Amino acid sequence: MGAVDFRVSSILLDRVAEWLTNSSLAGDDLENIVRGFCERIAAAGLPIARVHLTFSMLHPLYDALSFTWRRASGVTIEGYRHTAGQKPDRFLQSPYYYLLDNNLQHIRRRIPAEGPAEFPVFADLRQENITDYLAFVQPFGDGSVQGMMGSWSTDSHSGFSDDMIEALLRMQNHLAVAAKMAVLGKLANNMLTTYLGGDAGKRVLNGQIRRGDGETIRAALVMGDMRQSTMYAEKEGRQTYIDTLNQFFDAIAAPFNRNGGEILSFIGDGFLAVYPCGRHKDPSKIACQAALSAVHQAQSRVAELNAERQEKGLSKISYGIGLHVGNVMFGNVGLKDRLTFSAFGSAVNEVQRLQALTKKYNNEVVASQAFAGYCGGEWTTLGEEKLRGVRQKITVLRPRAPAPLLETEESYVEAPQTALSEAEQVILLHRDARKQAQSPVPEKFIQ
Repeated sequence: MGAVDFRVSSILLDRVAEWLTNSSLAGDDLENIVRGFCERIAAAGLPIARVHLTFSMLHPLYDALSFTWRRASGVTIEGYRHTAGQKPDRFLQSPYYYLLDNNLQHIRRRIPAEGPAEFPVFADLRQENITDYLAFVQPFGDGSVQGMMGSWSTDSHSGFSDDMIEALLRMQNHLAVAAKMAVLGKLANNMLTTYLGGDAGKRVLNGQIRRGDGETIRAALVMGDMRQSTMYAEKEGRQTYIDTLNQFFDAIAAPFNRNGGEILSFIGDGFLAVYPCGRHKDPSKIACQAALSAVHQAQSRVAELNAERQEKGLSKISYGIGLHVGNVMFGNVGLKDRLTFSAFGSAVNEVQRLQALTKKYNNEVVASQAFAGYCGGEWTTLGEEKLRGVRQKITVLRPRAPAPLLETEESYVEAPQTALSEAEQVILLHRDARKQAQSPVPEKFIQ
């Protein structure tokens, strides 16, 4: 059988470039752009067997997002976590690290079927019958902290021709433009979701950006607060206190961000969570039961955290949680040119004052009669209180028994992270090496 004649169609490549432009204007996400691009350049006549693309992201949990496309199996995605640690010699010998360490834009290598491999990863590529490999770095502009790096691979016996390489470099620029637009869109979504929460972030992205934009909802309310935070701050110092506060939030607040609940805001060393519901009995019951179930999980998680802290000779973390149900107003408030997305209203003030009553009654959890009535179950009445700003006295109760869990209870400790992938190690090596070598590549290119 004769060799396959791969001819690149410039007409079809023009169509791929046009498709990238239209996808960018339509606001397609990064995954669809990468998948569609890889399928189209393969259809245009390029003998691509594997494409690996990594995009730096500004995200609180991840350094970068990676896509690996294979002709036979499609796209797989990895997130590169913020982490640190020892890097094996294998990664010091990777083609990406060689490219970055030598301040090169491209590195092209033929991969022989036998013999020693210049880079350890080539041994893996041999298993996929890869014959030719072209890696690249593509910053998103001078001084940008965002960028793209990756590689093109073929299993064609003759490898990449000059025409193919020219086509790949040409399409790489078009892809970078489309990817930059998608990354910026992802960045906006990440930041709004991280700092405002999922629902509030979506509202802002959908156009609720003017001062006064907002609405009123009915919801079960949860207000949590860490006790003696001032003492911790003075005793432990700034960084240790911040770490303690984050441990506390990891333990106590996470259960309220699922099962219909959402944390609307963190207020100093406390938080406000809501479980939206309708005005009828059944929706209110479901919301209040979900909130109480989350309270039980939060108590278990904080107990585990305190057990670990005790083993390390650290002091116990105390807290208070108030539960209520009522109307919540939330929206954009502040200056004309400096807004915050906030929750307010009488119900918010009431749940905050209920939470403060946990100190008076020496109970971790207290609730209003309205919350307990909708929630059902066994409650003990603690007393009646006149809350500031509320005409009538409010009955304060505590749960007599834990609420049934709505899902499998989790330990407050996150599951151990699996070993870093090769791409993750390369990204971290790149970051650390640039800081030491002061490479002209932008400092946070892949972070």
